[in-house]
Amino acid sequence: MSLLADFKVLYHLAMKPVRGKDHAQRMESFYAGQAGAYDNFRKRLLHGRQELWDDVEVPENGVWVDMGGGTGSNLEYFGDNLSKLKRVYVVDLAGSLLKVAQQRAAEQGWRNVTPVEADATTFRPEEGVADVVTFSYSLTMIPDWFVAIENALAMLRKGGRIAIVDFYVSRKHPAKSEARHGWLTRTGWPAWFGMDNVFPSPDHIPFLNRHFVTEKFSEHRAKVPYIPFFRVPYYRYVGRKAD
Repeated sequence: MSLLADFKVLYHLAMKPVRGKDHAQRMESFYAGQAGAYDNFRKRLLHGRQELWDDVEVPENGVWVDMGGGTGSNLEYFGDNLSKLKRVYVVDLAGSLLKVAQQRAAEQGWRNVTPVEADATTFRPEEGVADVVTFSYSLTMIPDWFVAIENALAMLRKGGRIAIVDFYVSRKHPAKSEARHGWLTRTGWPAWFGMDNVFPSPDHIPFLNRHFVTEKFSEHRAKVPYIPFFRVPYYRYVGRKAD
């Protein structure tokens, strides 16, 4: 970790204009200049990923699709369980991040890992069905996130799992069992993240509850690097496709 690398990432987060005619071009515009320093900074920003992976049983000889998997750093959370899987797809629209994923897979000898440049709203695995679909801080970057969830539902086998960790804000009047955020949280974080085309939503959780059998759900707050005294809300969710 170096301060210079952090500043490079912060420049792309806060100052560099994001350009592109479509979502894929905007993603590459945002990530191309920071791909090399991406993982170290995100480890301190994107919390709960290891816990999410621990919440999902790794299916023997199964197919796991990591939507918006970027550099493939999430695969390190599998540990020895990675070898149990028949195939792991790392799906992303940013080619610069997938090059890092390809290099990581080659260096680690992960022969069952396939990085794929594709859209989360349309991608389907070669096997036709998946056992697990994950979104790790990627759902908030997908404009048609609801279509991405529906696509995940369609590709999952019966009894398959969807697992998500991401930023969010509550609805003004959430369900009684859920956290209620104040006005500043509900308006401030979406405005701040929105500058980078990241859109924390109050609707992820209700939409997921409507489409899946909820197995695990928790709400948290996390520190943000270089922004003291503030905590950003994030959630972890695991749901099952009905049999």
